[in-house]
Amino acid sequence: MDVVVERCAGLDVHRDTVVATTRVPGQRRGSRRTETRTFETTIAGLERLADWLGEQAVTLVGMEATGVYWKPVFAVLETRVECWLLNAQHLHNVPGRKTDVADSAWIAQLVEHGLVRPSFVPPPLVRDLRDLTRLRTAITQERTRAIQRLEKVMQDAGIKLTSVASQAYSKTARAILSALLAGVCDPVELAGLAKGRLRSKNARLVEALANRFRVTHHGVLVARLLAHIDVLDEQLVALDHEITALVAPVGDLVELICTIPGVSTNTAHVLLAECGWDMSVFPTAAHLASWAGICPGNNASGGKRFSGATRPGSRWLRKALTQAAQAAARSKGTYLAAHHAQIRGRRGHAKAIGATRHDILVAFWHIVRDGVPFQELGPDWAARRFSVEHRANRLVRQLQALGMTVTIEPAP
Repeated sequence: MDVVVERCAGLDVHRDTVVATTRVPGQRRGSRRTETRTFETTIAGLERLADWLGEQAVTLVGMEATGVYWKPVFAVLETRVECWLLNAQHLHNVPGRKTDVADSAWIAQLVEHGLVRPSFVPPPLVRDLRDLTRLRTAITQERTRAIQRLEKVMQDAGIKLTSVASQAYSKTARAILSALLAGVCDPVELAGLAKGRLRSKNARLVEALANRFRVTHHGVLVARLLAHIDVLDEQLVALDHEITALVAPVGDLVELICTIPGVSTNTAHVLLAECGWDMSVFPTAAHLASWAGICPGNNASGGKRFSGATRPGSRWLRKALTQAAQAAARSKGTYLAAHHAQIRGRRGHAKAIGATRHDILVAFWHIVRDGVPFQELGPDWAARRFSVEHRANRLVRQLQALGMTVTIEPAP
């Protein structure tokens, strides 16, 4: 098999150690020399690994994506040698030959012969933004769980606020809970704390707020949960400031991405953190959709098509696109809402959300690559696209391409 990379190395990365195997030219013409060493994954150990690779004049290093253990190795080596992060599904070896040394040697041989492709690893600035946005998402999810726990305590105390209000935690709910902690249990007095549209539902609120709230028990739980929610809110505000400062160089791009229906500022930050803002990595929008796992899989054999399940992509990106798709489906007078409704009638809600996710990601690719705002096609685009006039013009162009002159007259 032809040697594509003359001097390369394969790394089998673990938590405490990394096994490195180099493949370099041997003393005899056409021969190859293999050498394997084990290093610790401390910074000092990784520096020794980098020095050893430099002594071997290695030009390309391949490593398997193993949890988060590859990150410090990649960070130390990327400034000194070209590094490839490899998909574990592309590195299957012969069963029964599984050792650390064998794995590193196998990775080195795959890289040597050009049998693997590198995974997308964004630059350090995008990786920093990705860490911040993922932490914000995790804290937001924790805040949601705390609110759900708070709703369980309220239900246990007989408070049926969510039977009247649409949200379990709001300004009205916070005011009512603060009054309950202060010892106020009169439903009429509690209902008087309602704000906004809930004021018009006073009679229902009085009935829903009749309770058996005990400060000695429920009050302890509610106080702790409210304090936890307050801490999470402070962390979210601080993270928002950090993320805004980090994306300041591409602030104009964030505004352009927000022109997509259903995409908020936070969603735009997640899209940039997961995909980056250098679209030269993805030659076409289809490449981006395939990498993100936001398109049907391709699985056919013997003329038969099997399951077209999507490949696993970034769950953080998928979650953000799903939220944006759900928001776009509720928008008024937009192409995305009309397209979602059209597919939902034929294929169901899940397929429609998947198609809307794909539409948003394709629009994101064009916006970031070209630096243009979202172009609204209108809710009647499908009707215009497949109208009688459009089909007639398409057939006329096909006949003209064959060298014919066509004149159209309406039928009597």
